[in-house]
Amino acid sequence: MPEQTTEIAAGYATSGGAIELGSVVLDGKADPSALVRIPLAMMNRHGLIAGATGTGKTKTLQGLAEQLSLAGVPVVMADVKGDLSGLARPGTASEKITARATDTGDDWQPTAFDVQFLSLGTSGTGVPVRATISGFGPLLLAKVLGLNETQESTLGLIFHWADGKGLPLLDTKDLRAVITHLTSPEGKADLQGIGGVSPATAGVILRALSNLEAQGGEEFFGEPELDVADLMRQADGKGVISLLELGNLQDKPALFSTFLMWLLAELFEELPEAGDLDAPKLVFFFDEAHLLFDGASKAFRDRIEQTVKLIRSKGVGVFFCTQLPTDLPNAVLSQLGARVQHALRAFTPDDQKALARTVKTYPTTPHYALDKALTSLGIGEAIVTVLGETGAPTPVAWTRLRSPRSLMGAIGDDAVRAAAQASQAHAKYAQTIDRESAYEMMAARSAPAPEQPEAPREEPKDDGPNLVEQVLGNAAVKSFLRSAASAAGREITRGMFGTRRRR
Repeated sequence: MPEQTTEIAAGYATSGGAIELGSVVLDGKADPSALVRIPLAMMNRHGLIAGATGTGKTKTLQGLAEQLSLAGVPVVMADVKGDLSGLARPGTASEKITARATDTGDDWQPTAFDVQFLSLGTSGTGVPVRATISGFGPLLLAKVLGLNETQESTLGLIFHWADGKGLPLLDTKDLRAVITHLTSPEGKADLQGIGGVSPATAGVILRALSNLEAQGGEEFFGEPELDVADLMRQADGKGVISLLELGNLQDKPALFSTFLMWLLAELFEELPEAGDLDAPKLVFFFDEAHLLFDGASKAFRDRIEQTVKLIRSKGVGVFFCTQLPTDLPNAVLSQLGARVQHALRAFTPDDQKALARTVKTYPTTPHYALDKALTSLGIGEAIVTVLGETGAPTPVAWTRLRSPRSLMGAIGDDAVRAAAQASQAHAKYAQTIDRESAYEMMAARSAPAPEQPEAPREEPKDDGPNLVEQVLGNAAVKSFLRSAASAAGREITRGMFGTRRRR
């Protein structure tokens, strides 16, 4: 078996600068000398962590985040179920952890990590994060709102007009106020020459905006806007893990999608081209990735696909965590160089089709019958293939994964809230800022001007004709002025009708 497991492990990273996943399993036994590693330089080639509920994929995500942090790479994680907050506490040793450490060649030590807890909007337990309407821009907001091309064009016109008038669009009431004005008689006059906003299109946009507000957008859009540089921090040489709480948003996928789209777009815009790096600048983990794509419009999917393709050139890696690989569009799946596939279930015909499709995404191997292996994996085991040090796919390895070194469980809302309030991000983002923006400016413009009291009128004194009146009373002067007035009148008339010769 050692020769076979060594053969399977061939092609994986063999030295430092790698993320260690675990050890090769063959015939039910793990070989701690045959290690499965992902080269750190390949962590920005994106990846997939998939598997049925209860197979250990969230703990795999937790372990990867830990090792990235130890390597100095900041991590952003979406915590939908609320069970990743244990990253902030050291783990507890047990017989199972000790046995797994022996199987995987791991010198396991309980370790806590530097975590900053974030929440979308103000209703969560973490530090609230926000974005402005202007920061999203018309194209991105139109895709999130599900607008068609005509409505998207109209939204762009609305943004253009507001920008030209110096009206900041910071929150949803700002955008609503501008749309309402531009469909009024006064607003229609403002748009003459550059287009118009039809009442029907405005109604569609306002209804979509109302739906987004109902999903939490009203408390999310505003200031202070999140600075993406605050997600790329290190502390004592370790990458800070930014844990985005989404437990209160499971029934509000549009808001989560909105934030994701903006955040990736901001990173793409802010970060310079990085080329091939020894380690990524930042790695994203998106748990419950199906929330990104369920019910999403084609435009939204296209945006995600384009971002995944391009953002790795900025040194950012993206890992999707979901139950089935088929949850992701093929165009996204084809960009994921690392695959960590936990056990699948094949109880229904649809499950069997998904299993067959999953098998086809892996390189062929003489060591495993993948269709049987994928339904036989134990908890904390996975079928793995990654990009090796040369960039080529590695052999498929049945892998027993290492245990996380932090606490495998939630630390509770009170502990999260206390940690958030003690973080340096709290002072910067906790307090909502509602400065003067489009809503207040337009309200001030439409308010009636206060009436000014009339100044008392003084009766003029009759001191007789002054010098000018005396001159104008002269008969010769009157005759001259009549002739001059007639000539001036003819000149003005020619100018108004365009008959005057141009110089």
